[in-house]
Amino acid sequence: MKKLFGERLKNLRLQNNEYQKDLAEEIGVGVSMVSTWEKGINYPQVEKLIEIATYYNVSTDYLLGLDNNKETSKIYFNIQNNYNK
Repeated sequence: MKKLFGERLKNLRLQNNEYQKDLAEEIGVGVSMVSTWEKGINYPQVEKLIEIATYYNVSTDYLLGLDNNKETSKIYFNIQNNYNK
């Protein structure tokens, strides 16, 4: 599962013509952390997972490989709105 997360994250980043450095700066982590995620070595913490999903406008389920649908749901947006308060 970690490998699928890493593949999806890398694909999203490349589709947006970004370097690992760009994503790292956007969510406040080091480049080496993004690299370990993309290699499937580990997962981000929940807060960072939400930030990544929000940044790329995809669902956390998609990132984690639990769903093949990239689209976020209304429930996700409600959670995200409450999270940012």
